[in-house]
Amino acid sequence: MASTSSLRWWSHYVAEQLHTFSDDHPLQIALRTYSLALSLSLSPVLAGFLAKPRRSGAAQLLRALRRELGFTGFASAFTVAIAGGAALRSLLAYLEKEQQGILPLRAKTFLSRLKDVHKTFSANALSAYIAIALLQHRRSRPSTPSTHRSSGITPIQRSSPTIDLTLLVLVRALDSVVRSVLFSHSTTQDVLSSGELKRAENRRRTLSARLDAMVFWASSARIMWCFFYEPQRLPRSYNTWIMTLANIDPRILGALRAIREGRWSYVRRIAVPSDLLSSLSRDLGYPESWGSVTRLPAFGGPAANGAWKTLAVSNRPNLGGIPCELVHGGIGGGSCAASAALRSGKAFAEAMLIYLPVHVLPILLYRPRKLTRVHNIMNTLLSVTRSATFLSSFVSSIWVAVCLTRTLLLARLFPWISHDFWDGPHGCAFLGTLVCGGSIWIEQGRRRGEMALYVLPKAIRACLPEAFLRSGLRVQLLERLVFVASLATLLTKFVHDTSSLRGLPRWALTFVMNGSNAGFWKKKRQDTSDSPPPRTPYTI
Repeated sequence: MASTSSLRWWSHYVAEQLHTFSDDHPLQIALRTYSLALSLSLSPVLAGFLAKPRRSGAAQLLRALRRELGFTGFASAFTVAIAGGAALRSLLAYLEKEQQGILPLRAKTFLSRLKDVHKTFSANALSAYIAIALLQHRRSRPSTPSTHRSSGITPIQRSSPTIDLTLLVLVRALDSVVRSVLFSHSTTQDVLSSGELKRAENRRRTLSARLDAMVFWASSARIMWCFFYEPQRLPRSYNTWIMTLANIDPRILGALRAIREGRWSYVRRIAVPSDLLSSLSRDLGYPESWGSVTRLPAFGGPAANGAWKTLAVSNRPNLGGIPCELVHGGIGGGSCAASAALRSGKAFAEAMLIYLPVHVLPILLYRPRKLTRVHNIMNTLLSVTRSATFLSSFVSSIWVAVCLTRTLLLARLFPWISHDFWDGPHGCAFLGTLVCGGSIWIEQGRRRGEMALYVLPKAIRACLPEAFLRSGLRVQLLERLVFVASLATLLTKFVHDTSSLRGLPRWALTFVMNGSNAGFWKKKRQDTSDSPPPRTPYTI
């Protein structure tokens, strides 16, 4: 009882002492940063623990706790980066104003000549460098030589484990710089009329929407290209999720990659492995000959009809290539329209399950009273439906493009072009990667920007050469430079140009730097008509 009472007294005393510090004190910033970063790093682990058997899940959870609670964990590193920068700024301000002669006169003069933005950037850069050094030290510890021999992998062959985090910070920093340059209010706007100001704001929003849509389109095109042809460039979990949502048989993807690599050819009658699609045809309940490259016509036109008559395929007159039944994977049979509609409906249902908690949980946590009004519930459901429609359109547009290319339109217009081209890397899959990104216009403007910034780091990662990512010390040093410059820019922008930030960085930094009593958060709590805090979109 005495120990419990002492612990309770001690916790009460610590809490009272913390309240004596202001919300922007470095210690308060450190506590908020650590709690938020720890929750972000442990949430996926806890989800995996609940989904796995108790014994293996518990072992994984213990390993994750040891890793994340250590000094080189994600939470500790980002606490050093954010709270350390705040502490250094406070120290510089104190040294500049102190009268006891701690600093030489020349150093104090140098500090007084520096602009505030330069002091802020320098302090944040130093703390960011310590943070990335901690993360890379934890994640680059070499394993034992026996492990290397058994796996056949040496430390220099591994890509940087912090590259995804670095690219994420880089993209957010670039976004803040672009918005600061393109969308900042000029001093001449003070003399503009209200109508002119409104038109200028509308132009900025239109430009921002177009830039976001263009970034999403380009990023999603690269990601889907890698999904079809170079899946090793994408994170394994991300690749698996796309595979599940697209509902495509891996053997179809194998055939696309074999055509690109020259291991499958209608014209040359070769297929490696020989039963790649024959096994798919058999599993779907069709004759194995439908998947045999030696029996399939390479070109369209009347000459192909004889082969289809022999194979008993009735829905590809004047066309070559793989029968639609195999491409569709048994969904919709040989009807391209039915296949696209069924896939769109399935993707819509799965997207509703994804986006419903994404939209509703923030409201339940921050403004539960909002759900007591019918029109607010309807607006939330409309937002969920809109997001689900976007994702289902993303999926179905790829299939529609594939069918238009190889069956419904282009292959019929140009029957003398072989299906080595129509089913190759510059044919149906390529057109599908180009058109799917246009579905972003279905989404709301604010979420459109968040989705663009969500997929851009993955697209950049997919563009980097694997040899560079596995080059050891060289990429590690370059990554440190990029991370330091990016995080320092992001933190400096928050202090001196908060309006240039948007979405998750602005929401998180407002909380960790100013606390829940900041005006940004007060407005969120008081105005129930506002949208919930920005959410990380789970999408392609």
